[in-house]
Amino acid sequence: MTSSISRRQFVHRCSACSAGLAIAPSIALANLTAPLSSPPRTAEKAKVTMIFAHPDPKQPNWPNIGYDFQGKIREAKKVLTRGCPDIDFTFISTMNGSAEEGKRIMSETGNSDGYAIYLVGCLWGNLTETIAAGGKPTVMIDHLYAGSGEFLTSFASAKRAGHKVVAVSSSRDEDIIQSLHLFSALKKLKQSRILVVGREGDKKIQETYGTEMIGMNYDPLSQCFEKIPVSDARKVAKQWMKDANQIIEPSEDDILQGARMYLAMKKLMEDHHAQAITVNCLSGIYSGQLPVAYPCLGFMALDDQGMVGACEADQRSTLTKLLMSYLVGRPGFISDPVIDTSKNQIIYAHCVAPTKVFGPDGSRNEFDLRSHSEDRKGACNRSLMPLGEMTTTIQFDHNKKQVIFHQGVTVENVDDDRACRNKLAVEVKGDIYRLLDEWDQWGWHRVTFYGDYRKEIYDMSRFLGFDVLEEA
Repeated sequence: MTSSISRRQFVHRCSACSAGLAIAPSIALANLTAPLSSPPRTAEKAKVTMIFAHPDPKQPNWPNIGYDFQGKIREAKKVLTRGCPDIDFTFISTMNGSAEEGKRIMSETGNSDGYAIYLVGCLWGNLTETIAAGGKPTVMIDHLYAGSGEFLTSFASAKRAGHKVVAVSSSRDEDIIQSLHLFSALKKLKQSRILVVGREGDKKIQETYGTEMIGMNYDPLSQCFEKIPVSDARKVAKQWMKDANQIIEPSEDDILQGARMYLAMKKLMEDHHAQAITVNCLSGIYSGQLPVAYPCLGFMALDDQGMVGACEADQRSTLTKLLMSYLVGRPGFISDPVIDTSKNQIIYAHCVAPTKVFGPDGSRNEFDLRSHSEDRKGACNRSLMPLGEMTTTIQFDHNKKQVIFHQGVTVENVDDDRACRNKLAVEVKGDIYRLLDEWDQWGWHRVTFYGDYRKEIYDMSRFLGFDVLEEA
């Protein structure tokens, strides 16, 4: 079909066309809004040793003599325990700021994934520098007007020495909690699996992040596809049709095939206890090794649920999506960008995008059902993403040990028949001509997230030992 059809026509034609398809034994259809499984396959929490350091309250010091340090610590423990359910804390309080105390704490907490030092007051010793120099990721936290002097000097020293240390100097508890999410995000990555269909898994990703990369040929996905009951696929297709703003090119069979591919990917992920899947889709379809059932709509559904579906077996972008989903709880939009210097815009173009850009619990923006752009076959989505929002566009690179990023504000969902169906235009924050410089070194793909994540990128990069390149 090349014209729009109504939802009523679609549902009627789905019923008619299903009679000509083989129906496998029924499998349970999961709630489309529910995650496939708990994100990490073992669900082991990150182990973080939280050290509350403060001087003797009987002595004059910041914030003042007689200050209730223990009351502040009790309050902080409640906030942190409530705000970080994915972290298993070991709480330690000390009034000893010596290097020997730091070594003692590390020897007793050697199984920790990292450390957080909450300077509730100034001790003016070498405790913080000793912990930071231990080699494990460390967060330094300032209790404002109390630990500030030692916090500033200790963090600057540890950072200058190249240690894996990040700083939080904020009156907002949310900022402290967000910094601690670095530990849980990395822990989840180490317990996660990514399926790579149509390509070998990149072992260097596994070495860098601990994420298991499972490469395979097209046969497992094709076999899952053939076993998907049409009745289950029809339920998914009808739901997509109900939710869509309009259907433009694809036929009912195109959408049904897309639904079967979605359920096939979902089944394959469940079988492997995976949290992400990326498919070398174009090569598989054009070579006949996959049916003409584009995974685009399935990727949309997975991203909207809090899982990760990614195009073209791009493992670097898949890892970036997975890492950021654990860190900030939002899906990424992989794209082939286009730059329009006359408007100071970069346009992110691809044939699939999430419709819940603020996360699984956020609102859903409108979307259309379209054909895949290059060959005008199959079904994909055009997501009409929110405007006037800050975005952060990222790529983590395990080979370079770098992360590149730029930012901008969304201004238009471009409606142009050329190139991919989704074209999100962003007004660039920074120098758009500088944004032209790095594509030969980094490739064409970037991954866009709704939100300002500049600090999260710098903090995560410090934990990973990566350098940061701001490309605009």
